[in-house]
This record gives sequence, structure tokens and C-alpha cells, in this order.
Amino acid sequence: MIPNLPTNLPPVPVLHTERLVLRGHTASDFADVHALWSDPQVVEFITGKPSTQLESQVRLLRYIGHWAAYGFGYWHVEEKHTGDSVGDVGFGALKRDMTPPVSGEPEIGWVLATRHHGKGYATEAARAVLGWGDKHFGSTGTFCIFHPDNLGSIRVGEKLGFTFSHTAQYMGGDTPVYVRQAGREKR
Repeated sequence: MIPNLPTNLPPVPVLHTERLVLRGHTASDFADVHALWSDPQVVEFITGKPSTQLESQVRLLRYIGHWAAYGFGYWHVEEKHTGDSVGDVGFGALKRDMTPPVSGEPEIGWVLATRHHGKGYATEAARAVLGWGDKHFGSTGTFCIFHPDNLGSIRVGEKLGFTFSHTAQYMGGDTPVYVRQAGREKR
């Protein structure tokens, strides 16, 4: 059995919304992360293929380590009243092989379990994350990318104040890039 040794990682802030709790990932979140990322419907517009257990484990370790490396990252999202896992929402400093490249700004992303689609959770969680980002990133804006057919996520981004910037080449296809100035949310 692998021991649980003490760590000296900085604490991930816990965010609360009306219906959700956003907290840092832990090793015990593996089953939720794997269930999310191995669902073909969830990954259809992201990676296009369900994650293996190893890929899910590496993703979970990236989530945990991102906070230590950059001081920001992804949160594990849960329903406040049930504790049910909703998904992952947060910021990344990812070195994507995109043309033209996008760098210098945090990239926000959200991914929710299929059973939680259509409840407004993506907007609610991302709004809380952006509020945190606006306080911590100063005047630095954020960006997000979408598969062009992922209309639901594009609508969420637009509700949050993201506007189309340009089309990049990523993973062999056209990828819309949306940007948001700090504090610029649509109401």
C-alpha cells in the first residue's frame, strides 16, 4: 500500500456559490476524475477519446501540482447539499501547440459530468473562478478555447464575458479562441 505522506503544498482556496463548493483536488478524487474523463459524451469535444486510468491519474496529479507550480489551477466542483461530484473548473498555464500560440494569460476551462449538464453549473462555477481570478490576476485577462461544435460551452463563455478573438490551429483543426478582460462579465 502506498503511504499517505505529509505534503507541504499551498492550500487551494475553497469557493462557495449558491449551489456548489469548489475545492482543491486530492488523491481521493481519482474515482470522480476518472469517471468524468472516461465518459465518451464528456470528452467528445475535448480530447475525442475517453481517458484510461493512467491518463486520469496523470490529469489528477497535474491538477494538484498546478497550484504548487503557479499559484492557481483547477478546482473539484461538488454540489453543496449532496456532495455529488459535478466536475472540474479552473485555470491552466498550459503550453499548447497552437498556431498562433496563446500565452501570457491564464486559460480557463470547465468540464462537467453529463448528469449535470443543463443545470447552469458550468456558468455558476466558472463565474466564481473568474471572480477569484479577477482578484488575483490583477489586470491580466483570461482566455478559453472551444471545439467549434461545442455550442453549449461557447454560450457559457459568452455569458461570462468572453468574446471571439481569432481562430487557431490546434489538434489538427480550427479552434476558436475567446478572450475576456479582467472584470468583464456579461450580466
